[in-house]
Amino acid sequence: MPHPLVQTARELAPLFASRAAHWDSTRSYCWSNIEALADAGIMGMSIPKDLGGEGASFLDVAMVVEEIARVCTLTARVVVEANMGGISAVMAYGTPEQKAFCAPIVRAGDKPAICITEPEAGSAATQMQTTARKQGNSYVLNGRKHWITGGGVSKLHLIFAQVLDEAGTPQGIGGFIVHADSQSGDVPEGFAVVGREHTMGLCGMPEAELRFDNLVVDQKWLLTPPSGLKRGFADLMTAYNSQRVGAGTIALGVAAGALDHAIRYMGEREQFGRPIAEFQGLQWMVADMDTQIHAARHLLHAAAQSGDAFPDMTMAARAKLFASEAAIKVVNDALQMFGARGYSSREPLERMYRDVRMFTIGGGTAQILRTQVAGSVLGIRVPQTRDGYVVSDAESRHAAE
Repeated sequence: MPHPLVQTARELAPLFASRAAHWDSTRSYCWSNIEALADAGIMGMSIPKDLGGEGASFLDVAMVVEEIARVCTLTARVVVEANMGGISAVMAYGTPEQKAFCAPIVRAGDKPAICITEPEAGSAATQMQTTARKQGNSYVLNGRKHWITGGGVSKLHLIFAQVLDEAGTPQGIGGFIVHADSQSGDVPEGFAVVGREHTMGLCGMPEAELRFDNLVVDQKWLLTPPSGLKRGFADLMTAYNSQRVGAGTIALGVAAGALDHAIRYMGEREQFGRPIAEFQGLQWMVADMDTQIHAARHLLHAAAQSGDAFPDMTMAARAKLFASEAAIKVVNDALQMFGARGYSSREPLERMYRDVRMFTIGGGTAQILRTQVAGSVLGIRVPQTRDGYVVSDAESRHAAE
């Protein structure tokens, strides 16, 4: 039985569809959509009920995401980030104080920003150079992050850094919860948003560079899994298997939306005296598109329900790999059916084509995902990953135990 919020998402979809082109053309964040999501209870729907959420499963979230992604990729991206990944890690590994602090902020409309990627540490996340040095009851963070989704609009930030003790001895990689509201100016000293990428698609979502210059964070905001700081990074990355399912589901939703447009157009457009829906060549294209969408949905739903606390790593990788690549082909084929009209911004397919392209890159590149799936299938040791980020052999062995 689908969660009631799936129907709510369907009811909100026409409103989001009417605004999608605006966010894209103006490169602006979808604040009014987020207000509607928060009012409906979709923001933070995966947060446990005792913390004010719906206690929804990752499958419930995925079904909501697909409905929204059919009409607005940007808004669907917000829903994923507000229910999977960073907030999932806090809900699984956070202290009662950390959970109680983060839950209402997300429920009110915040999309937490995950701060891992650096100029010299992309897929190889353990090469990050940002440090957090112990100083009394606090840590002092120095470094920079880039391609931070939501940088400048997010309030909650989960910042990953190489943790050092007071003598400068490495202790492992930790995640620090930092509240910084750039919109209101409530930003701690030493935290700065210093740039934004001009992206091909998802134009309303800022991809920003953040810098930390002696940013002081109280030790109580260090997110530490039960396995401890030395091994905890692998556990934290396991939490991002849910976000990987979410990213794949956005791609699925965009593909399903593209097929919706193609079916509509095939019934409207006539050539040679009849609707183009009667042309066998186009019918075969539709059959292939529909089959790929259904296959992706089955893989993603199976992954969403796998594992214990979080989706199985290999199933999540396999699902995102297939869904993201299938979505690019489906949207491309739908655009082809429209001919020159599909290439124009008069139709949403031009925007959808640009948006969907990033899902074979962000949240784990298609190549990294293939490496992970191959290692599982072949039973050989290859660099294991968490949401597209490579972790060390020691961390991989611990995660597999």
